[in-house]
Amino acid sequence: MKIGLILTVFIVYTLLLFFITWLTSRKANNETYFIGNRRSLWYIVAYGMIGASLSGVTFMSVPGWVGETGFSYFMVVLGYFLGYLVISFVLLPLYYKLNLTSIYTYLEQRFGFASYKTGAMLFVVSRSLGASLRMFLVVNVLQIFLFNGLGVPFVVTACIFILLVLLYTFQGGIKTIVWTDTLQTTFMLGAMVFTIASIASQMNLSVVELVKKVADSSFSYITVTDFTARNHWLKQLLSGAFITITMTGLDQEMMQKNLSCKNLRDARKNMLSFSVVLIFVNMLFLFLGASLFLYADTFSIPIPALPDDLFATISLHYLPPLAGIVFLVGLISAAYPSADGAITSLTTSFSIDILKINRLGLSEKQQKRKRLIVHFSFAILLLSLIIMFSYINDRSIIDKLFTIAGYTYGPLLGLYSFGLFTRLQIHDKWVLVPVLAAPMLSYLLSIFSEQLLSGYKVGFELLIINGFLTFIGLLFISKRGSGNQNSI
Repeated sequence: MKIGLILTVFIVYTLLLFFITWLTSRKANNETYFIGNRRSLWYIVAYGMIGASLSGVTFMSVPGWVGETGFSYFMVVLGYFLGYLVISFVLLPLYYKLNLTSIYTYLEQRFGFASYKTGAMLFVVSRSLGASLRMFLVVNVLQIFLFNGLGVPFVVTACIFILLVLLYTFQGGIKTIVWTDTLQTTFMLGAMVFTIASIASQMNLSVVELVKKVADSSFSYITVTDFTARNHWLKQLLSGAFITITMTGLDQEMMQKNLSCKNLRDARKNMLSFSVVLIFVNMLFLFLGASLFLYADTFSIPIPALPDDLFATISLHYLPPLAGIVFLVGLISAAYPSADGAITSLTTSFSIDILKINRLGLSEKQQKRKRLIVHFSFAILLLSLIIMFSYINDRSIIDKLFTIAGYTYGPLLGLYSFGLFTRLQIHDKWVLVPVLAAPMLSYLLSIFSEQLLSGYKVGFELLIINGFLTFIGLLFISKRGSGNQNSI
């Protein structure tokens, strides 16, 4: 595919984003930036959250996983649905009842200042690492297929990408992101559907015939019954539920969009409709993965050393040029949500939770000035991390760092569970002890689980273990007293 064509696609898509930004950021203020003036339409939020929740890693990795794990990831997806039910009927009512802008304010009301700061910093660390890693993986693909051909160094590519995100989010914030996410969702889903249709056409099959071919293939199994396996169906189901509860329900980036809805009823409709649609979307991604592997087998195409690259390889080198264009648009659209939502949510959490700009008696103009400084600072932080990952350029190390970023959600799960399901109070100043100890113990368990547990391999359920250890640790620092505020 010609470099000029790829560059044109990139520029046109970016200009479209800026047009939406111009429409949504007029007369924006701090409330617009943080919670969209609570005027977001629930169905727009629900549709846009599909693209935001999938991200570039899902876009590239889920189809690649099929070669090794079949459709077993679908049990995780069903677990997601259970998690969204908990968010809809437990967490959202709490957040709306307390009229929260930052969801970590709950921890201050329930336990105290130290717990509040701890929760906010856990989010800042995990989202900074996680978002920058996601951005690196997608920007790196753009670098390989576009900017290398133009002679542009990776550092410059990363700077351009972050600058573009800064320009279209600094004013409108969450209001802009709600609408740009709808655009990104459309192109991500369009790329997936178009690729499936192209594969069927190239294999001289109808889509129905391709569905039957996938169903009859060795990739179509969903349940794994070996309990020692990392992807045993029950582990996958429970892990999916808790991954959703923590990485959506206890994540400022994801919940900020829900809190921009007019009221609890709309936010709940958004969450429930989104959770149902996401089941079918993930099944389509798995189906796409199986189709890619069958296509490669039919035409004797070698599987890349990293299966994540299979989607890009076939789209850009073997399918018709239009399929390559559609793939690139989908990839670009997957890149932006990882950056825009992260910078906006990190800015919100740091401004509200750490700097407390809404409690200092500052004017609207002064708050905006501080918010912009934080916004640009996080952009520089994410840019620095992306560049650092490019120098590491070792996928095994990056995977480990990504896993470490996920460990920080376990303590959040423990803190919120303890607050919601007990009436105990804690010695707030000691909260860091269980919060730091639980991830460390969880990490050691993940390394030595096979030796300690007779061959048992810890998988996604490590998040549950991490939260449970935090909960137990909080019991050790609990005290007598009234701690029933906002517990269930």
